[in-house]
Amino acid sequence: MDNYHTLNDVLVNLFRDIMDIEQKAIITEEFQDITNNDMHVIEAIGTGKPKNMSAIARELSVTVGTLTIAMNSLVKKGYVFRERGKEDRRVVYISLTDRGKAAYEHHERFHRAMIDSISRDLSEEEMEMLVKTLAKLEQWFRGRQDN
Repeated sequence: MDNYHTLNDVLVNLFRDIMDIEQKAIITEEFQDITNNDMHVIEAIGTGKPKNMSAIARELSVTVGTLTIAMNSLVKKGYVFRERGKEDRRVVYISLTDRGKAAYEHHERFHRAMIDSISRDLSEEEMEMLVKTLAKLEQWFRGRQDN
C-alpha cells in the first residue's frame, strides 16, 4: 500500500477509534447520563473562573444556540451551574458543579493516560515530530471549518 492510502487508513481509523474508545472509557456507570459531546462541553467550561456562553461556544466552534441546547441538558443533569452577571444581568456565566468537576477530572485522567501511553515509547525527537505533525493536521482541519 502506498503512503497516501496508508495515511488515509490510519487517519480514518484513528479518528473513529479515538471517539469509540473515549466514549467507552469516560462514560462510566457514574457518568452514564452524559454523552461524549457533553463531556467536551464540560471540558471547555473547565474548573477555573466561570465563563460566558460566547467564550465556551467559540472554544467549541459552535453557535451559542447550539451550545444552549447542550447547556440546558447539563444544567438539568446537575453538571453545570448558570449565574447572571452582577454588573450586566444580560451576561450568563457558566461554571461546573461538584458533579461537573468530578466528570471533568475523570475525562482529564483518560486524556493523561492516553498521552502517557503514547509518549512512553517515543524518543524526545519522535515526540517533537509527532507534536509538529499533529499541529499541522489540526491547522488544516481548523482551516476547513472556516470554509
